[in-house]
Amino acid sequence: MPATHFILTLTCDDQRGIVAAVANAVTALGGNIQDSDQFRDPESNRFFMRIAFDTEAPAQAEALQTRLAPVFAGYGMQAEVVDADRRPKIILMVSKFDHALLHLLYQIRVGWMQAEVVAIVSNHEDSRPTAEAHGIPYHHLPVTRDTKAEQEARLLDLVEETGAELVVLARYMQVLSDGLSRALAGRVINIHHSFLPSFKGAKPYHQAHERGVKLIGATAHYVTADLDEGPIIEQEAERVNHALSAEDYVAVGRDIESRVLARAVRLHLQRRVLLNGHKTVVFMPG
Repeated sequence: MPATHFILTLTCDDQRGIVAAVANAVTALGGNIQDSDQFRDPESNRFFMRIAFDTEAPAQAEALQTRLAPVFAGYGMQAEVVDADRRPKIILMVSKFDHALLHLLYQIRVGWMQAEVVAIVSNHEDSRPTAEAHGIPYHHLPVTRDTKAEQEARLLDLVEETGAELVVLARYMQVLSDGLSRALAGRVINIHHSFLPSFKGAKPYHQAHERGVKLIGATAHYVTADLDEGPIIEQEAERVNHALSAEDYVAVGRDIESRVLARAVRLHLQRRVLLNGHKTVVFMPG
């Protein structure tokens, strides 16, 4: 259906006149700018912009993209117009620990996050009851060294079949292959504790407790072929002390991971995150 609320995101080399040209072009097609954010990276001389605008009459995002194409081409922009009211389709992936998954589903249910979960994928059966309770198709894809390539191919097929725009690793404890990471570049978000590169492997919070760590944090980032080193979207840390047990550390970690992942996914879905090489530009809501 035609819409009246749109979001335009763009990036290009910084040049004179970009803001005026884009604003005039949006106005010329009957648009009224409601919100605008911009940033110039002095190191790369790249310019980033996000504009939320309304139109006088309902329109299709594709048609607006076509009408704005001359401006985009004139400045060498990578730009996209999307319907701001559309609920993007996402796939959630989880292993055994479901705290981040449950938090995402809750935030979607109460309307804080606008998204349609088209599938839950897991290498275990533990979260099937959760998926069934929410009426979401559940795909059990157990992963071994022998089945990894086949299961990743099935995941790619699922992304294509459902039209999913984003895959969220909500404590999915399998490493994605380089090939899959490249195929879904900029479309997979992961969450993990922020101790890395320290305390790798099993029970990182217990390891942190043994070493008397005073800050527990979480990092949400885009997945790349470099394990846990993709462009960072959101982070948070919380102070802990000697009076807490290892189990307390785990509880604090679960809470932070859930919050940070939800914020990162929401920012992405609202088109507030733009890639800037190995970093991100994040236009936070006012």
